Amino acid sequence: MSETSPFFSYDDDPDHPGWKRWVATDPTRFNTLLGPLSVRVDGDIARVRMVPEHRHSNLRDHVHGGALLGFIDVAMFAGCRGFGILDAGGAVTLDLSTQFIGGAAIDRPIEAQVELLRETGRMLFVRGVIVQGDDKIAAFSGTLRKNTRK
Repeated sequence: MSETSPFFSYDDDPDHPGWKRWVATDPTRFNTLLGPLSVRVDGDIARVRMVPEHRHSNLRDHVHGGALLGFIDVAMFAGCRGFGILDAGGAVTLDLSTQFIGGAAIDRPIEAQVELLRETGRMLFVRGVIVQGDDKIAAFSGTLRKNTRK
């Protein structure tokens, strides 16, 4: 199944059966810095995966904290897209709180496990963790404002 908006494609991931691939359609946008993301919903949790590259590293050869924050921000939207709540474009992050717990290696995928706590008419409240294998990398919570009609 393929779904493409002016901003993102959301298609079955041919390399990972059961997962969707979420990709920004405009290669000049920030989201493409993260690379293609894989999304899968397991019950109440949306799993969003990123494969870090050298360009995401810090001087200690771990994933840079800024890259992790960018991934968390985008993963909240990708997770809510996976839940079928959001279409791409127009929604915004109102707040994001993150607690770093450990470092993430560059050579292994990282995963955001996103949970929707509550949805109101205009808001989404989410929380989650970033993991790499069995290692917890960060915990986060955030509030998203859904698209508003003009």
